[in-house]
Amino acid sequence: MIIVSACLAGLNTRYDGKASIDEEVYRLVKEGKAIPVCPEQLGGLATPRLPSEIRGGAGSDVLEGRAVVVNAKGEDVTENYLRGAYEVLKLARQVGAEKVILKARSPSCGLGCIYDGTFSRKLVEGNGVTAELLKREGLLVEVRG
Repeated sequence: MIIVSACLAGLNTRYDGKASIDEEVYRLVKEGKAIPVCPEQLGGLATPRLPSEIRGGAGSDVLEGRAVVVNAKGEDVTENYLRGAYEVLKLARQVGAEKVILKARSPSCGLGCIYDGTFSRKLVEGNGVTAELLKREGLLVEVRG
């Protein structure tokens, strides 16, 4: 079983209430080979919601308490992102998933590059909170979109 970002499977779970459908991910879910999840929703955030970015580092820094996730109003939503990441990990363990396909550039799901925390759309090196946690736990993480 594969865990995938729900927005890539065509579900309207992005911060703006839209999807970022990826045809292969959609097919995997349709065939029952993948489970769609949204870490932000699992962490208690609504959809749509204000965009959020990691301020002061990347997902590794959030996991270690050195950085925070803030929304566009400057509100700290770190706990939501951490809760969502651990819920995805719990699900991955329950279904025996070894692979995860996540949405690129997201403060939860991004892998390799994320937005820099200034809401200027500038990308910096780093992983989102969920992507970092899942990598640390030995899952194969890919990104799309």
